[in-house]
Amino acid sequence: MAEPARPNEAELRERLTPLQFEVTQNGGTERAFSGVYWDAHEDGTYHCIVCDSPLFSSTTKYESGSGWPSFWEAIDPSRVIVRDDHTHGMVRTEALCANCGAHLGHVFPDGPAPTGDRFCMNSASLNLKVGESADDQVDEPS
Repeated sequence: MAEPARPNEAELRERLTPLQFEVTQNGGTERAFSGVYWDAHEDGTYHCIVCDSPLFSSTTKYESGSGWPSFWEAIDPSRVIVRDDHTHGMVRTEALCANCGAHLGHVFPDGPAPTGDRFCMNSASLNLKVGESADDQVDEPS
């Protein structure tokens, strides 16, 4: 797999809020119940705030009680990279945008059926495009 495209830091610092930059570029985490999407219920598609890649559908979003927007799967598994994260004295699975490498959040094995996964994302790493259908965002097989 090719290394994700890395946006220019100066452009990102100008375009993103300080929290968005800290979360996506430095692996930060917003406080629970503080992000704009933890309690969002609008239909649409959640995109990467850095590169605009469509990542999650509102149809897979659910109330996890964690205080962060949670999804049971990505629009397409190839859109999100998962890797081991051993920071802060914990062992977790980090989720990153496959297109640009932005930190999105973490994945936990305590989600609902059908996947059993909880993609626990930071609102600061996402941009909800209300009314957009995830069906329009899935790559067709060649």
